[in-house]
Amino acid sequence: MGTQDDTRQVGTVVIGAGQAGLVLGYHLQRSGEDAVLLEAGARVGDSWRRRYDSLRLFSRRRYASLPGWPIPMHGFPTRDEMADYLEAYAQRFSLPVETGTSVRRVTHDGARFSVETSTGSYVAERVVVCAGAHARPAFPALAADLDPAVRQLHSLDYRNPGQLAPGGVLVVGAANSGTDVALDAAAAGHPTWLAGRHPGQVPFDIDGAQGKLITPVVMFVFRHLLTRSTPMGRRFMARAEGHGVMLVRNKIADLDAAGVLRTGRIEAVVGGLPVSSDGVFPKISTVVWCTGSRPDHRFLEVPGAFDESGAAVHDRGISPVPGLAFLGLDLQHSVASSMIQGLDRDARHVLRRLRATPTVRPSAGESALAR
Repeated sequence: MGTQDDTRQVGTVVIGAGQAGLVLGYHLQRSGEDAVLLEAGARVGDSWRRRYDSLRLFSRRRYASLPGWPIPMHGFPTRDEMADYLEAYAQRFSLPVETGTSVRRVTHDGARFSVETSTGSYVAERVVVCAGAHARPAFPALAADLDPAVRQLHSLDYRNPGQLAPGGVLVVGAANSGTDVALDAAAAGHPTWLAGRHPGQVPFDIDGAQGKLITPVVMFVFRHLLTRSTPMGRRFMARAEGHGVMLVRNKIADLDAAGVLRTGRIEAVVGGLPVSSDGVFPKISTVVWCTGSRPDHRFLEVPGAFDESGAAVHDRGISPVPGLAFLGLDLQHSVASSMIQGLDRDARHVLRRLRATPTVRPSAGESALAR
């Protein structure tokens, strides 16, 4: 792109070039559509490189791969292996990614979108938001009452145990990221407490032979049975929203073996220190909040895109605003929607719907003529 004053005309602007944006970009390119993928990071894959060092995917090669090119490794990819694969994927297919380009503002005049970025502007018929679903850390209100001497981190900012202060560590949130952080802290020699409701656990070892046999069945259920189109899927999603996903790799036995002490929810702060619902008063110097995150789509200044709570309004990713769509949202259509293995189907659905829908809302006169 050129100077800040340049404006480029393009058919589709894809915001984000993580796994969701790349899958969409792959299908856009295969169909010969004019598109650009805007990526805030300096490199494709940087959203993965910013995650904690010990992260390892739950998906084997078949389910960790994007369409058209299997990830060139076996087993379960690490954080860096996944980041490097995404970067290589964009290069392999020569996808039109603009890195180092932060989206500052998106508006809609009823006919076209204006996309203002850190490096220039675009005018587009369509915008698909593939970023920002987990961008803003969520903290409980009582975090503000902790003694300032207690170091506080959110899981979005946690990288490794080197960030922890000497002494005890409390990890709040007992789902997958919380148990990973707790095991990291315990392995580094910190007395460690894990607070929160146990979300349940997968009843087999995903790294073993049994896991290899059962995983295809689980993935089929996630993609095809646990959807918003099935009664079972709707019930499951209603229970899952706001409560995290069951433990996949880590087990309670692993936490116990590592010496991690489990407590109830943190419900109060007394004397600047946290107290759990079961009366445990852990002696800690660091708290890591694994308490979830919220979307950050504040750049999207488009009336009708969000409901009163600030959540995106959509039907399987399609906004009521003509030409606007989302991809990679939690539970967008199925339990797998925010997972790599669920993106391809959702991307193809979004593109079919966008192509079938006029991007310009008809005027009142045109609507009357149509009737």
